[in-house]
Amino acid sequence: MASTVGRRPLGTILRKRVFFVLIVAALLVFTVTLALEASEEETADSTRSGAVARSPGSTLQASGRPPASPILQASPSGPLNLYASDAPGNFSPAVAGVPERVYVPNTLDGTVDVIDPMTYKVIDRLRVGGKPHHITPSWDLRHLYVDNPDADKLTIMDPRTGHLGPSIKVASPYNLYFTPDGGKAIVVAEYDRLVEFRDPHTWRLLKQVSIPWAGVDHMDFSADGSYFLVSCEYSGVVVKVSVKRMAVVDTVQVGGRPIDVKISPDGKVFYVANQGLSGVSVIDPVKMRQIAFIPTGRGAHGFAVSRDTRSLYVANRLSGSISVISFRKRRVVNTWLVGGSPDMLQVSPDGTQLWMSNRFGDTVSVVSTSTGRVIHTITVGRGPHGLSYFPQPGRFSLGHNGVYR
Repeated sequence: MASTVGRRPLGTILRKRVFFVLIVAALLVFTVTLALEASEEETADSTRSGAVARSPGSTLQASGRPPASPILQASPSGPLNLYASDAPGNFSPAVAGVPERVYVPNTLDGTVDVIDPMTYKVIDRLRVGGKPHHITPSWDLRHLYVDNPDADKLTIMDPRTGHLGPSIKVASPYNLYFTPDGGKAIVVAEYDRLVEFRDPHTWRLLKQVSIPWAGVDHMDFSADGSYFLVSCEYSGVVVKVSVKRMAVVDTVQVGGRPIDVKISPDGKVFYVANQGLSGVSVIDPVKMRQIAFIPTGRGAHGFAVSRDTRSLYVANRLSGSISVISFRKRRVVNTWLVGGSPDMLQVSPDGTQLWMSNRFGDTVSVVSTSTGRVIHTITVGRGPHGLSYFPQPGRFSLGHNGVYR
């Protein structure tokens, strides 16, 4: 006779218990599956937003590539660095395949010497006539311009072939710049006391801005590109010009002979080489007043920013020296006695060399940025001035003899 519990057969009770266990197990599996799917979806969302799960010490980003150099990393809360894109190796695709060359305008010869920086030899001499003062890379890095104020022309040069092209007729182009957005070319017509805004494609004149102080010369742009400061060498004045209004909006009297102009990496102040006062004026561009003066050496003239963006190199043309200013400390931290008459400067793409034209010595010197010693001297034409080492790291050119962002 079958066993019973109460009035229910034992087999019935066992079957119900097994069924109950199976139901509970199925619910558990379903719950775990939902949790896993939710976790996977969350991970996918994080990956799409730029985050990625990684083990401690991992250096891979979501792309699977090693992270960029800290100087290139952008952070909404991090400090601004206007020169971040100038780090070694950060070349624009526009210059792929362009041979490295140093172009030297010889003001008294009407020529441009072309130097191979690998061999330190002049490999070509181009005759342009007049008195060429600077070699300026175009905003899009596709070609170079020879700035020739005596001939009232800009001569186009192809950096891929080294050949000269047609010339553009403009008023006394001592210097040439481009707005950060590439929308306007700015011709600094020193001899005519003008700054000309032009269409960089057609070179149609947009507006002439009269600069009623002698020696309008070098310039640099604000962090947002809305204005620039330009020096007036023979009147001791630095002028603020609105890019949108294309008009003078303010001035500051610094005295001496202001020459080259460079904005600090954080965009807060401008540095102005003051050849007449043998140092560097530091200007607050909002209040338009000088807030500091840094003594360097006799004839402070040209600037270049170090490749790590921590230092400003200053060419002291009359004392034959290079001063190294710390942007953070705002003072000279080193002085290199290099001889000659250092004028305009260019840093090599890897940052290990500083190239300088000797304005009164008819040579170009190459200085080691680690030792401050001259490692090569190259004979060029007479009166070398605004040399350009091209190509360089950077997204685009602001002009002069090679200023990049």
